[in-house]
Amino acid sequence: MISTILTDIEGTTSSIDFVKDVLFPYARERLPAYIETHEDTPEVQHWLHETAREEGLVSASRQELIDLLIEWIDADRKSTALKALQGMIWQDGYASGEFRAHIYPEVPARLRAWQAAGKHLYVYSSGSVEAQKLFFGHSEAGDLTPLFDGYFDTRTGPKREAASYVRIAHEIGQPPASILFLSDIAAELDAARSAGMHTILLARAPGCCPKGADHRCVADFEAIDPDSI
Repeated sequence: MISTILTDIEGTTSSIDFVKDVLFPYARERLPAYIETHEDTPEVQHWLHETAREEGLVSASRQELIDLLIEWIDADRKSTALKALQGMIWQDGYASGEFRAHIYPEVPARLRAWQAAGKHLYVYSSGSVEAQKLFFGHSEAGDLTPLFDGYFDTRTGPKREAASYVRIAHEIGQPPASILFLSDIAAELDAARSAGMHTILLARAPGCCPKGADHRCVADFEAIDPDSI
């Protein structure tokens, strides 16, 4: 019996294009000025220190760290420090109404139906927990954060390692076999399944379910019935 649904964001609940074409450019453009004006705040200092540590730098100037972070944005590096700083910058864009987070049209209704049926809903994304809350709090469908019981990011561990999913199950307090993980990335689903979770692959583009896929593949949330698993 599935008691808990754990979902990715990009390519699963929401379009990858929104992140790539809206969020990333917004953060890239504003990152230098943001760091220059917030450098003395403890939170920004912490993540700049983590940036240097991740790169193995004993010391680095502010400009060197800015240049490094811009490189990471361009490479879509899954850095916890970068994701945290991006989330702080995105907060301004959401608050000003410059953009709203994209959500596939059937997702809100399905999330509400699963919650009403007693399922616990969680998010696991490479974006920081703070960015995830902003994303669902300022979505095109309104504030969806009341639907979720919790959020996980790469501070829990890499998304392609089984140990990360074991930690999530432990923190949720549910056996892995009662958790269904949704993602558009097969390697993430492989890791979740290795941890004992059930998995479903989302292939949003028509006809994109791979032949002989190792995971059940669906086009949207309408095709998912957790009680039939």
